[in-house]
Amino acid sequence: MLFAVACGTAVANVYFAQPLLVTVGHDLAMSPALVGSVVTLTHVGYGLGLFFLVPLGDVADRRRLIVAQLLLLVLALAAVATAHTTAILLAGMAAMGLLAVVTQTLVAFAASLAPPARRGRVVGLVTSGVVIGILLARTASGLMADLAGWRSVYLASAALTALLALVLHRVLPRHNDAPPISLRYGQLLRSTITLFARERLLRLRALLGLLIFAVFSALWSSIALPLSEPPTSLSHTAIGALGLVGAVGALAATMAGRLNDRGLSERTTGIALALLAASWLPLAFTRSSLWALVVGVILLDLAVQAVHVTNQTLIYALHPDAGSRLIGGYMVFYSIGSATGAIAATSLYAAAGWGAVCALGAAISCLAFALWAFTRHSTPDPTTKATDWGHSVAVDVSADG
Repeated sequence: MLFAVACGTAVANVYFAQPLLVTVGHDLAMSPALVGSVVTLTHVGYGLGLFFLVPLGDVADRRRLIVAQLLLLVLALAAVATAHTTAILLAGMAAMGLLAVVTQTLVAFAASLAPPARRGRVVGLVTSGVVIGILLARTASGLMADLAGWRSVYLASAALTALLALVLHRVLPRHNDAPPISLRYGQLLRSTITLFARERLLRLRALLGLLIFAVFSALWSSIALPLSEPPTSLSHTAIGALGLVGAVGALAATMAGRLNDRGLSERTTGIALALLAASWLPLAFTRSSLWALVVGVILLDLAVQAVHVTNQTLIYALHPDAGSRLIGGYMVFYSIGSATGAIAATSLYAAAGWGAVCALGAAISCLAFALWAFTRHSTPDPTTKATDWGHSVAVDVSADG
């Protein structure tokens, strides 16, 4: 539970700004183009962190790495909260995104501490914290900004992050043993690419991750557009409350973890992807029925989180000693999918309306299901066998170096 809370708190920082953009822009007299770059820079920082920081968990003391990143994140949050110029705000946002990838280091650490028979359940529980953090960040930031201004959001997050750093410093297990592998930084990054080149399952699950998060982002990046227009004309607070409905997806994270522990990874993936495609049918009736919207949101979030937990459980089991590189590399595809889905959905809505967005979401969902259906018999389940290939990758890369 502590890992889940820490993950949710860290990842929420990436999404706090979305409902605050207009207010922040007015406060700092920013142009519309610069206001839009606030979110962009945060996500760019996060994507860079996934590749350049998360792999360090395989060669460094994860406890020290996590605490150090959290403390630096506190500084970045404080810079954002006290920024009185556009340059400081943008630099703080980029640094905040870069350091928020401590979330993925925590996921890999939790997976490494769990016994193999319970690893899926543990990853599912920790991922539920990530889901709740993402979905409730917008709601929480909007409410706090209304009560005490937008700066209070980042000050409160800095205080909570500092508290978590202290708690994790005291609670996380101390590992005095030498790291299992010894690589220079450049070799470490190259070995991440080597893992993708050699592991077909990793490539397939990363591609599935890209597709499902493109769908996830297509919904959550564009849903405010039809809801804020007639006939619904919902307020920002009401639209933000949808995050509470979406948090039901956290339930899927824990359930999927249990199913993975029982060796039902492929069945879980297939059912979840079928639900993902089906979710766009009720979502298509969003303008005429809020109940249809609620049903669609629940189905979509359940499906996305079930596949996400399954993906992480399977790829970590490939080479536990390369867990940080595997999860960090996988999450790069998550970032690509999220960015692509957001841009495609908002552009398509402007050009052709909500029906076109639903058609896009359904098409991507069906593509993900087809990818799974055509490849499910060609990739063995790594959770059913032990391997130590990750160490050989390190040796190979060291030799190449």
